Amino acid sequence: MALNNAKHIIGEIDGVRCTIIETGATLERIAFLNDLLSFNNLEVKEMKEMSELTDSEVKYTIGVTNLIFNPVFAVYERQLKTREGGFVTPGYWKQECIECDPRYWMRRKQVKE
Repeated sequence: MALNNAKHIIGEIDGVRCTIIETGATLERIAFLNDLLSFNNLEVKEMKEMSELTDSEVKYTIGVTNLIFNPVFAVYERQLKTREGGFVTPGYWKQECIECDPRYWMRRKQVKE
């Protein structure tokens, strides 16, 4: 789920109703989200998406069994923690940085030399 869309999506994974966190994710993205969400005491479910893609392009869907969980609200309301003890920021969620500035609205300018 993109952090710019707060639409709450409910689906079924392995016969269990879940809040869908992300669809079309790679295996590496699923591993990252699974670790992050499990660390924050959420029960994670994942499944392979059925598609006509080759095995090297397999996509996955990930969800949590907490039906009222919304990742957009959880990130921006600072409800999720990282293993290092900091809060999950939008940059961390998108895997753009490891130690992200919590002031997500401020962008640093690159200095050209």
